[in-house]
Amino acid sequence: MKNILSHLFEYKILSKDQAKDVLIGISTGKYSNSEIASFLTIYAMRSITVEELEGFRDAMLELCLSIDLSAYDPIDVCGTGGDGKDTFNISTLSCFVVAGTGQKVAKHGNHGVSSLCGSSTVLEYLGARFSNEKDVLEKKIEEAGVCFLHAPLFHPAMKNVAPVRRELGVKTFFNMLGPMVNPVSPKKQLVGVFSLELARLFAYLYQQTDKKFLVLHALDGYDEVSLTGPFKIITAHSEQILSPSDLGLQTLRAQDLAGGQTVKDSADIFMNVLNDTATSSQKQAVLANAALALHCANPELPLLDAVEAARESLESKKALYSFKKLIEA
Repeated sequence: MKNILSHLFEYKILSKDQAKDVLIGISTGKYSNSEIASFLTIYAMRSITVEELEGFRDAMLELCLSIDLSAYDPIDVCGTGGDGKDTFNISTLSCFVVAGTGQKVAKHGNHGVSSLCGSSTVLEYLGARFSNEKDVLEKKIEEAGVCFLHAPLFHPAMKNVAPVRRELGVKTFFNMLGPMVNPVSPKKQLVGVFSLELARLFAYLYQQTDKKFLVLHALDGYDEVSLTGPFKIITAHSEQILSPSDLGLQTLRAQDLAGGQTVKDSADIFMNVLNDTATSSQKQAVLANAALALHCANPELPLLDAVEAARESLESKKALYSFKKLIEA
């Protein structure tokens, strides 16, 4: 690691193979916590290249416990996190709204590192139990339309990194990797990212695959459609900037999306949305992200129609039913 750190301190970059080897070394306990922290800190201070990101991704995929759920043709709906906005769990809620329309979802998530309440945190608080057994996941996706893939159960090698990430408490390149290393390798994926630079990296890497993908970034810094202003979406065939009015929705204020001060606050908002008793702003933010996921899964579906499909799922309580079945299963 000393040679790698010296290389990076000289403002040099890693090749794809070097990046892959280093991450495998980190994952297999080859390096100390101090060395890992130094390595992570470098990438918190400078941009990551596409070769480095690709190498890190390949290492994670090589080491992960993969699960074949291709028969369900699921979509993953997730964000990188790390935007520092502390919103409520918009992407996670969107998953249940999407499932309520009939589109299966394989959601990859974790506890928050740079935020109070990650997707795993709120779901566990509300009674979800995580598993990496294929028959359990199949039962959930069949009955609930959603299965949740708690990242540590599928990436056991990351146990060497988890305590360092917790101590640092800031976003690292592992935030970037999360959406790329879903152990199901879904062929459909909506990904929210925290910067335009990262949006371009993701789009480039996804264009090398056969995925239907949609990468999004709110121009005021959110890793999801916040409806607080314009947002950019990138697919395999187009790149455009949209505004809330393009979805038939209102422009919101940042404070309307706050996740609260405690996990209980986040969980209360979560259930209010599913019970359709949330504020108009909270509901609209979830509808926007669910609609983009539906458009990603079926590009022929116009955005306004996708919003209405999401609205029907939420208001009919099909999204709530999906959540309840996930907990029961």
